Amino acid sequence: MRRRGCSFSSQRPLLLQLGDMVTRQALKGRETAALLRGIFKGSPCSQRSGVLRRLQVYKHCVPLVESGDLHLGKVSEIIGLLMLEARQLPGHALAELANLFVDVIKGGSLTNGKSLELFSTVLTALASSKENLVYGKGELNGEEFKKQLINTLCSSKWDPRCVIHLANMFRDIPLSGEELQFVVEKILRMFSRLDLQEIPPLVYQLLLLSAKGSKKTVLDGIISFFNQLDKRQKEEQKVPQSVDLEVATMPLDQLRHVEGTVILHIVSVINLDQDLGEELIRHLKTEQQKDPGRALCPFSVALLLSVAVKHRLQEQIFDFLKTSITRSCKDMQFLQASKFLQDLFPQQYDITAVILEVVKNSAFGWDHVTQGLVDLGFSLMESYEPKKPFGGKAADNSYGLSKVPAQQACRLGANILLETFKVHEPIRSDILEQVLNRVLTKAASPVSHFIDLLSNIVVSAPLVLQTSSSKVTETFDNLSFLPIDTVQGLLRAVQPLLKVSMSVRDSLILVLQKAIFSRQLDARKAAVAGFLLLLRNFKVLGSLSSSQCSQAIGATQVQADVHACYNSAANEAFCLEILGSLRRCLSQQADVRLMLYEGFYDVLRRNSQLASSIMETLLSQIKQYYLPQPDLLPPLKLEGCIMAQGDQIFLQEPLAHLLCCIQHCLAWYKSTVRLCQGDEDDEEEEDVGFEQNFEDMLESVTRRMIKSELEDFELDKSADFSLSSGVGVKNNIYAIQVMGICEVLIEYNFKIGNFSKNKFEDVLGLFTCYSKLSEILREKAGKNKSGLSNKTARSFLSMGFVSTLLTALFRDNAQSHEESLAVLRSSTEFLRYAVSVALQKVQQLEETGQTDGPDGQNPEKMFQNLCKITQVLLWRYTSIPTIVEDSGKKKGKSISLLCLEGLLRIFNTVQQLYSARIPQFLQALDITDGDAEETDINVTEKAAFQIRQFQRSLVNQLSSAEDDFNAKETQSLITVLSTLSKLLDPASQQFLQFLTWTVKVCKENALEDISCCKGLLSLLFSVHVLYKSPVGLLRELAQDIHACLGDIDQDIEVEGQCHFAIVNAKTAAPTVCLLVLGQVDKVLEEVDWLIKKLTSLGSDTSEDSTQASNQTQALEKGIILQLGTLLTVYHELVQTALPAGSCVDTLLRSLSKTYTILTSLIKHYIQACRSSSNTIPGRLEKLVKLSGSHLTPQCYSFITYVQNIHSESLSFVEEKKKKKKEGEAAAISTVMAKVLRETKPIPNLIFAIEQYEKFLIHLSKKSKVNLMQYMKLSTSRDFRINASVLDSALQEQNSEDAENEPHNDQSSTAEQTDENREPKKKRQRKK
Repeated sequence: MRRRGCSFSSQRPLLLQLGDMVTRQALKGRETAALLRGIFKGSPCSQRSGVLRRLQVYKHCVPLVESGDLHLGKVSEIIGLLMLEARQLPGHALAELANLFVDVIKGGSLTNGKSLELFSTVLTALASSKENLVYGKGELNGEEFKKQLINTLCSSKWDPRCVIHLANMFRDIPLSGEELQFVVEKILRMFSRLDLQEIPPLVYQLLLLSAKGSKKTVLDGIISFFNQLDKRQKEEQKVPQSVDLEVATMPLDQLRHVEGTVILHIVSVINLDQDLGEELIRHLKTEQQKDPGRALCPFSVALLLSVAVKHRLQEQIFDFLKTSITRSCKDMQFLQASKFLQDLFPQQYDITAVILEVVKNSAFGWDHVTQGLVDLGFSLMESYEPKKPFGGKAADNSYGLSKVPAQQACRLGANILLETFKVHEPIRSDILEQVLNRVLTKAASPVSHFIDLLSNIVVSAPLVLQTSSSKVTETFDNLSFLPIDTVQGLLRAVQPLLKVSMSVRDSLILVLQKAIFSRQLDARKAAVAGFLLLLRNFKVLGSLSSSQCSQAIGATQVQADVHACYNSAANEAFCLEILGSLRRCLSQQADVRLMLYEGFYDVLRRNSQLASSIMETLLSQIKQYYLPQPDLLPPLKLEGCIMAQGDQIFLQEPLAHLLCCIQHCLAWYKSTVRLCQGDEDDEEEEDVGFEQNFEDMLESVTRRMIKSELEDFELDKSADFSLSSGVGVKNNIYAIQVMGICEVLIEYNFKIGNFSKNKFEDVLGLFTCYSKLSEILREKAGKNKSGLSNKTARSFLSMGFVSTLLTALFRDNAQSHEESLAVLRSSTEFLRYAVSVALQKVQQLEETGQTDGPDGQNPEKMFQNLCKITQVLLWRYTSIPTIVEDSGKKKGKSISLLCLEGLLRIFNTVQQLYSARIPQFLQALDITDGDAEETDINVTEKAAFQIRQFQRSLVNQLSSAEDDFNAKETQSLITVLSTLSKLLDPASQQFLQFLTWTVKVCKENALEDISCCKGLLSLLFSVHVLYKSPVGLLRELAQDIHACLGDIDQDIEVEGQCHFAIVNAKTAAPTVCLLVLGQVDKVLEEVDWLIKKLTSLGSDTSEDSTQASNQTQALEKGIILQLGTLLTVYHELVQTALPAGSCVDTLLRSLSKTYTILTSLIKHYIQACRSSSNTIPGRLEKLVKLSGSHLTPQCYSFITYVQNIHSESLSFVEEKKKKKKEGEAAAISTVMAKVLRETKPIPNLIFAIEQYEKFLIHLSKKSKVNLMQYMKLSTSRDFRINASVLDSALQEQNSEDAENEPHNDQSSTAEQTDENREPKKKRQRKK
């Protein structure tokens, strides 16, 4: 023994010498491999000394390789040889070597990580070792030893510099699922300790490692890490003044570049491993159910969009994103409509903001995201585009607010494309081309959303279009095939390009000149629209201020050919050439002429130098129809305005529109051009010529129109106005033209009259002619009952004039005007007409976003006119109550009521079209506070002031005598209050006051009018839900309904406790009952939504478990309290003797829904009991007890009650059958069908109750709490003899043998009578 020991000790210096020799050889760059091979050859593993020598060499080479003193080629050579020889080492030597590596890693002495290649080989060899190895005090086999080593390694501290090398090393080691999870979690924990620049290579190694498994953990870790970094970055940006934070701040551009690189790495690995892409989508879908904010953060959305470029996954990803977007929009809508939900979810997740943030982030070189963004944008716009109703015009909401989730998704798509267009230059031409292609190819469906996007793109970068001008000119070639609305929108959108590119303008003119001679009417209309646009935008030298030009072009956009474009001499020739082309259109169809007449005014206003040419054109046109003889009646040739084709008659010349155009152009010319003209006498004389001509002509037409009788136009009461005959069509055309001419002349004479009494008498004379025709048309329309003839003709008065006229009629107190205005004010019909035209104009603005006439498409002018009109209508309505006016009323609506209708429409229109300008609108209405600055406007205060005025009017209506009560006005007042209440801040004192007042009105007024009752209760509910949950209110209403209608058990008297006077015998059923059930359904929807949220929170196993459990408890409490109160509401309703029909049907369906939701809640608790040992809360036990005592038994009684009602109906039918009256067969089948329809929900309700009880039994078993003790045994309803039906059947069967067997019949009847009595006894006992 001693000798062997001696030889071992004598080997130690030799081993050290060996090590020094290897080091010297390696440093000198000599044949180190040959030396090592020699040592290994002389050290066989079969001898202990050989193993020791080998171990010493390994122990010496590891630090040598890591020292950094050797050339990389030499290092690779040494490691390669050591790896080859490692597999020959015995198990204990491998274990010693593995422990050495663990110590090296723990000590942080790894520099280049090259030796780790050897470590992976050692661990692999160790795992396959069959030898038992000493570990601590016990022994382990090779596989277990390897597992312990990896565990130790992952539990120890790693030097951040060696993390990437370690991650790379683990790829080469066979790992079990558990070991891989250890390793992945350790590497993910190291992320936060690494420098930002080191993250991408580590992520790449981690992704390659995920090929072994743990894909979900890897993806979740990466996404969570960058989500946290983004959040921290945002917080740091909010408080830049903090010195501590500034030190910790990471540069934003550095973070974005790192994120971009990581996304590229993930995409490249997904290209190699499709399963990783599938796992990403699966993981995000699951996470989104639990916490959408965590699942769809800017980083994960950018990642998804980058992956989506791979076509195999694109459809899945876009479907997921689109579903998430619409769900997020719906959830936001849901939360905004309920204070109860807002309290439970104070933080609202908005995916639209997240996606737009991705667009912003993509500016940092994320080119791999842009294609995904573009595809998503177009996909959203196409999936949720405005729908075209069957056979109708598309519902265009471009001018309104996006309220529906589908509209919001479409708007988001447009915003994504617009922002991407601004940020990424290379993809601009692609976006533009795709937008133009869709405008062309989707001509049959609405394209307004694409045209709006195109317009915004052009405004954001007009010169970009120059590089893509060929695309635009290609689009122009197809103009004549597009609908006129699309053409107008498209030309308006690309109009800035026409100013900076001569080539595009020339190609457009060529296309338009061809289109003017097209056979297609739409093509000719497109040509007119295009030419008018060009005339408006190419100014001739000397035209008035450039501020009236449609769009200014910035200095940066000026190109070489702009000077040519603005060469005014060329422009003049160009404009006159276009006018020449347009003159040809004056001989075409009415639609084409109409477009010209409507467009000339705008051309004049923006290009005043064309005035004389346009006015001359109009003069020569009107002369074709004007009869100059001063005594000739009528003054215009109406027969020239129509054209016959076979049996059909068409309007050829819209004469009223022509006069209207002349009137507006002349008024503008006189007020603007004449004032600006200098000493150019010749031109002035020439201009005065046509001006004088027009004035004389209009004066003559006015005088003769007043003198004309209806017979002069071949129109009188005896004329035929039916649209089925040619004469009738001709008379209708004449009548509308004459009425239009009268209106045009009314506006003209009022404007030039300057408050002259004579002129106002002329106005009244013209109105008399108008009203006679209007009356005849109304009478004939009433007789014909035709939908077409019932439409009121559109008024020719302009919106600006309507506001001026109303102000003069109702608010002008000037002494000098009093006498002349008295002429107009004396005619109630004229006053009513003025208000109804205002109403019509507002309606047109609300429906289309614009009105006819000058400035009809100018939103600013329209807003100013609306403010003026509202001031007048508001003053008129509040100053002269309807009751006062009604006393002297003849026929038609009172002016006050028309004013109220107008106000209602205006409040709706302003909220829809001018939501951003509501403060200025309310400021304009408040005359007392006219000088306040715009910044000081408090919308809630101003709205509350207006609300108080309407509240007073409503109280006056409700407290008026029965004869004076006006249901129509009351209804309108309630709707006005409902509209204005949306402007109040729900957190304000004014809102609470309004709610208190509404509750008081409902409690104190026994309204019997159904529509008013419905309006008032709907208002109450809509306001109440924004303050708190309405369940308490619903319970009181249900008690009132029960008290009002009585109990299903006639022997029970219900306490006559009345909370709301609005619930009375006339309104309780069906009106109030259905409204209450409708509101109950909304609460049930909220509860159902909350239970889904609760279930997803329950399955959330994230680190922040305390916050999740707190939220879970809050949700559980909210759900159970809501359901508990709802059960008391149902408790009242199911005991109420509701009449058969909609109330019973709705209540049965609502009860089924309630039991289904109760079952969902029970299922949630069953799941909670499975996943943890939680006991069920006491609140749930109370809820179950309440359902067992206050709902289920009453439901069964109610079902019996419903079946009794229906059996009475059926017995009535049986009697009818016996009488066999043929005429009543249809009535009988109707009753039968009604009974079948109304009993249909009963089986569904019973099934829902039984399902609820089934899951209660499951929960009782899981929670060890007997919940079924609260449930009474339900009635078996599989087989039940219906006594009355059986009785009638037996009687019918035995009627033939009645004489032979009288005793049988009597005994049978006696038995049935006894059976009939039995249920009654039961009901009395139950009482």
